[in-house]
Amino acid sequence: MQNGKKVALITGIGGQDGSYLAELLLDKGYLVRGIIRRASYPNTKRIDHLLAKYPNDHEEENSFILAYADLTDSQSLRKVIERFKPDEVYNLGAQSHVGISFDSPQSTININLMGTLNILEAVRQSGLPIRFYQASSSEMFGASPPPQNESTKFLPQSPYGIAKVGAFHLTRLYRDAYKIFASNGILFNHESPRRGLNFVTKKITQEIVKLVLGEKKEIVLGNLDAKRDWGFSKEYVEAMWKILQHNIPDDFVIATEETHTVRDFIKECFDLLGADYTKFIKTSGRYLRPAEVPALLGDSTKAKNILKWEPKVKFKELAKMMLEHDLNERGISLEEASIKIKNIENQKHGI
Repeated sequence: MQNGKKVALITGIGGQDGSYLAELLLDKGYLVRGIIRRASYPNTKRIDHLLAKYPNDHEEENSFILAYADLTDSQSLRKVIERFKPDEVYNLGAQSHVGISFDSPQSTININLMGTLNILEAVRQSGLPIRFYQASSSEMFGASPPPQNESTKFLPQSPYGIAKVGAFHLTRLYRDAYKIFASNGILFNHESPRRGLNFVTKKITQEIVKLVLGEKKEIVLGNLDAKRDWGFSKEYVEAMWKILQHNIPDDFVIATEETHTVRDFIKECFDLLGADYTKFIKTSGRYLRPAEVPALLGDSTKAKNILKWEPKVKFKELAKMMLEHDLNERGISLEEASIKIKNIENQKHGI
């Protein structure tokens, strides 16, 4: 607590969830501190508007401050904890792409598992009454059949999922062994216009924009039949906050309780344009993973009952939000895009 305000530290603040969470906490009157890694070209696009609003001159009373640290560097984490003395720590930093975790399993384990250990140790050694949130993932359930809730067996199918399972158990261990207020939020897939470019939903909406502009003639994807429970990131970060405001540390599944295939997402986007997706989509084995998670469907009954949290944005609204955003970024309305893609579709058939 500083000047009567809570202090929150967010790892991964430059990501989709980190940026939405920072906005939420600032609106609630928190002093927000974020960790970023040193890079020659900083990845701050999602929080540039906050940097403009709150100049980052490192005055400790400022509402929004960024500091350099790294989840794989335990000393840097201890220094940040010591400097900011946060009331709440949200560990959102991760190598967050499941597919990439097969290509870079060691770095995924180092960041997602050892990074969690490093920050938990920094919290423990600080001796401060910090409330800790761990960003757990529905990928931990892996091959366990849906619906999945807090009691479902973990059967991860990727290095990413395995690392997240380890981090989940570390969080529970530090809660039980050291009496740290440490909670897991097991979030199912959550998307937004701020989603990273190599995630399938964002890839689909971005590639559709390129189709509309004539920059591409087709979209190549992998498994179209994988089922996922997709929600809106901006709503899910509110669940994170609610988890740390609960009177006891605990673990919660956060989900929409709806499941849709990748094919459903593609079709929904093309339906918004009045076009036939089958005319533009191809599949390739090079996008398939060595092990697949067939179906994820969250049961968030516990969060509804205890946290009084429920999602408002569902599948159709989410798809429209993301597609419209990406079109508008290129100066095109949904109506204009519909006309353009219909003309392209007609040309394909010689009409």
